[in-house]
Amino acid sequence: MIVTIELDNISFRAYHGCYDLENKVGNNFRVDLTVVADIGDAAQSDDVTAGVNYLLLYDLVEEQMKIISNTIENVGLRVVDEILNRFDQVLDAKVRICKLSPPLGGKAEKVCVVISRAR
Repeated sequence: MIVTIELDNISFRAYHGCYDLENKVGNNFRVDLTVVADIGDAAQSDDVTAGVNYLLLYDLVEEQMKIISNTIENVGLRVVDEILNRFDQVLDAKVRICKLSPPLGGKAEKVCVVISRAR
């Protein structure tokens, strides 16, 4: 069985950015994750170990958000690559990372990047 798993609007405080102040003060981020996986008969058997565990996906994103990067593109790439490396059932992974109130010199709610990879 092919399923789509979505984790929406995950909030993090992180220190990504190319400016020294961003690395010291940090910023608020929102992450959306979409994973397409072949979970076999995990739904019929009601066996969480046969599917893709949502908690493990969340933990993976949190782990990558803690690694300071100059760009959120780098964070996104690490997230999708790590998902494909850790979960054999995953066919496609897409992450959207948004930096809220980015330091652009003007008013902007957020800046976002979307990174996706398929097996």
